[in-house]
Amino acid sequence: MVEHVFGGDWTKEKLNRVSKYLSAYVQILKDRDYHYSYIDAFAGTGYVNSKLSVEDEQIEIFPELTEGEGKEFIEGSARIALGVKPSFRQYYFIDKDPKKARDLERMKLDFPESHISVISEDSNVFLKRFCKESDWRKQRAVIFLDPYGMQIPWTTIQDIANTGGIDLWYLFPAGIAINRLLRRDGKISIKIKDRLNQTFGSTDWFDLFYQANQNLDLFGENTIEYNKIADLEDIKKYFIGRLKEVFHGGVAENPLWLVNSRNTPLYLLCFACSNRNVKSAVKIAQHVLEQPEKKQPSNKTTYPTIPGLNI
Repeated sequence: MVEHVFGGDWTKEKLNRVSKYLSAYVQILKDRDYHYSYIDAFAGTGYVNSKLSVEDEQIEIFPELTEGEGKEFIEGSARIALGVKPSFRQYYFIDKDPKKARDLERMKLDFPESHISVISEDSNVFLKRFCKESDWRKQRAVIFLDPYGMQIPWTTIQDIANTGGIDLWYLFPAGIAINRLLRRDGKISIKIKDRLNQTFGSTDWFDLFYQANQNLDLFGENTIEYNKIADLEDIKKYFIGRLKEVFHGGVAENPLWLVNSRNTPLYLLCFACSNRNVKSAVKIAQHVLEQPEKKQPSNKTTYPTIPGLNI
């Protein structure tokens, strides 16, 4: 059985984990000669719509994404990163909605000493340019991908992995979108299949997630029917395997399921490191992703010893 983070606190839980990693990250890099940045690719999106549109499908969104707590959380995500000390050398907050970008701009008044850039454009366009034009011999970055649904194609993940200098936190929409588009009978529209192919960066998911059965129809001819055999754990293992194929620095083996108050999995919080020379980054991420122990909670956060880390 998979352990989950329960209740409405999923919105806070995910950023508490990422915040712990950011705190360890800046402590390690503060005395190193790198220009290191934090990038929030969906900084002002917010969970405000009642439906998620994926091509010709309309998916009802879980209530937790449209009610106050979810909205409050996403509005505070950029502020949590800005509150990490010591500060990142640069912050990039991206949202293609001009109104939300203006809201992000106002945060500069509250953090006058931080170097904040607000970009109002499609996150995939910005990330492709940032990944390819940056000098990764001198730069490092942490990217937080928290998409509303399936806005991140695999090409963006590949661009991030190719840098060799980015640590990625990705809230993968395994439950809220992926699993709900995988019809039990395998009768998935061409448009939805194309979107799933783009998200996974492969087409082999269908053969892995479905079993083909031959049946005779009324006319004695063979027909093929498909039955879904994959559950959420299968989707998780497949996606983590895909990440491992491109992130040579390693991938956290214990991604965290975030569920709603009904214990329905929404997202899978994943970590991947693109720098093959850094082994401790994954250890730290796996540490902060660990499930809370079933004992008296401690207010003290500890991290593994990191001898000779070379980020």
